[in-house]
Amino acid sequence: MRPRFPLLLIAAFAALYIIWGSTYLAIRIGVETWPPLLMAAARFLIAGSLMYGYLRLRGTPAPTWREWRAAILVGTLLLAFGNGGVTLAEHAGVASGVAALAVATVPLFTLLFSRWFGHSNSKLEWAGIALGMTGIALLNVGSNLQASPAGAALILFAAASWAFGSVWSKTQPLPAGPMASATEMLGGGAVMLLGSVLSGERMTQMPSAAGWGAFLYLIFFGSIIAFSSYVYLLKHVRPAAATSYAYVNPVVAVLLGILFANEQIGGEEWLAMLVIISAVVLIGLPQWRRQPDQ
Repeated sequence: MRPRFPLLLIAAFAALYIIWGSTYLAIRIGVETWPPLLMAAARFLIAGSLMYGYLRLRGTPAPTWREWRAAILVGTLLLAFGNGGVTLAEHAGVASGVAALAVATVPLFTLLFSRWFGHSNSKLEWAGIALGMTGIALLNVGSNLQASPAGAALILFAAASWAFGSVWSKTQPLPAGPMASATEMLGGGAVMLLGSVLSGERMTQMPSAAGWGAFLYLIFFGSIIAFSSYVYLLKHVRPAAATSYAYVNPVVAVLLGILFANEQIGGEEWLAMLVIISAVVLIGLPQWRRQPDQ
């Protein structure tokens, strides 16, 4: 009998909730001395190459051209437009906390796009979305975080692109297992590298030690571990559950600010964290109570 809470499923959710919450700070540190698109492109090209080489050495079959095409398209939506948009916005001055709050709209976009593809949404999922957005609003009460209109629009576009790519990927002939992550990172990284070249980005100085540390963290933790966990969840749970990380990431970003930037939060923010975690439970409950999709 299959356990109700598979350990791999729990580990994948934990990776998304904790690691991806920390990547907003890592991106913010990295783009201080890295050109934004170049950093994002190099991050995913290196991570994708390492994974691809490892899998091929282990005997995993090379993807077909049909699978490569699907991976490049999905990687463009998720990574080039999604992650690349967030990286550009943070380079433009959008605070990492604001970025995390804006990306919390991903589950809402996901539910809307899922309906376009004929998926029904449970009452608990809709309730979780409503509760989660309430929590995000509470988290922002009393803060003076500012973002340029262009940066805010860019992050919302990134969130919508990520959500659409997440839903659409379930209909695409992607490679099986971790090879899907590797090929999507290679495809998305190549598109961002092209964008870096066309936009005229140049390395005018060597990145700082902190910049290199953030870059390596994003490669091994943010890309190889967390993104692979996300691709795994997309194959085994409903998109709304897979994207529920967006409610927890702002909480992690706030806590990192307290620990490493001496930031203070008030009662509204602590209440928001309670509401957000409750929303995650509502969204995930229908998923955890039934067997994963095959």
